[in-house]
Amino acid sequence: MENYDGISLFSGGLDSVLTARLLMEQGLRIKCLHYYSPFFGEPGHVPGWRDTYGLDIDAVDVSADFVDLLRRGPAYGFGSAMNPCVDCKILMMRRTKELLQTYGAKFIASGEVLGQRPMSQRRDTLNVIRRDADIKGILLRPLSALHLDPTEAEESGLVDRSRLLNISGRGRKDQLELAARLGITKIPTPGGGCKLTEKENTRRFWPVLARLSEPDVNDFRLADVGRQFWHGDRWLSIGRQKFDNEIYAGLIRGGDLHFKVIGFPGPIAVGRSARPWESEDVRAAASLVASYSPKAVQSGSAVSVRVTIDGKSSVVEVAPSRETVFAEPTWEAARDELYALRKPGAKQHAE
Repeated sequence: MENYDGISLFSGGLDSVLTARLLMEQGLRIKCLHYYSPFFGEPGHVPGWRDTYGLDIDAVDVSADFVDLLRRGPAYGFGSAMNPCVDCKILMMRRTKELLQTYGAKFIASGEVLGQRPMSQRRDTLNVIRRDADIKGILLRPLSALHLDPTEAEESGLVDRSRLLNISGRGRKDQLELAARLGITKIPTPGGGCKLTEKENTRRFWPVLARLSEPDVNDFRLADVGRQFWHGDRWLSIGRQKFDNEIYAGLIRGGDLHFKVIGFPGPIAVGRSARPWESEDVRAAASLVASYSPKAVQSGSAVSVRVTIDGKSSVVEVAPSRETVFAEPTWEAARDELYALRKPGAKQHAE
């Protein structure tokens, strides 16, 4: 393993590109780490980023740790949707600290900009992240460094503080000027980093956390595919397109039900629950699946749906219908439950 001067967190956004390149401009050896989970990160983009920006980047999977964070309930709560931004930053900083010795690095760098984000980049929040991750003295934020206390790397002379910056606020003018000076011509599109900040994704993911006792990474990956329907703790995921069907093949596990309409083109679906399915719930799910096969609906008669569980199949005859006990979760319901968690004295989910 090669030795590096520092490890820089790399999201793929402009600030993370600038942070690494600004330090490399001082002759420092920087290893970039791109963290990913079902909710954020694009590990498939790493080779392209390496070539485009001239950076040394490794992808690191934090899926299990992040889902565990959600199960426990984020200590600093959720943001505008289901995003635990402060706790997420602490998680990634802690993981990076654990990897310092692996890479022979002396400090951690982050592209955070003072005042850029209302939840996770206020001065007080930046200090909380640094404190809770136990990285005081080794966390360098080069883009806003001149607004912040010097770090050990600066005081030792490893990093030249006079060549760091004093960017703050939500504008991007300073970053774009720096990019031009560094010869960076491909500017990443701002925003869109974490699915948990979006209402559409929150309505998909929140029922998994709220209705399953021990949700895992596989559950959240399933919630990100196709259409989602719930009846209590009965969960039905129906594919929208052929690509969804291919993803289901890698997600289905023991105890899951696999639904497929016989004799008509249509989607496949996965049914999941912690307890055995009652026959009426199986029929309701099969009827709903059949309703997404246009030709089955047009037949005007009952259709056959094959239901497979653990390799054993049976066939049920149902009328295609969307009037069943299963319903799609709504953003409004998720929002109300999340809002209740923010009230004074309310406990975080999944203690």
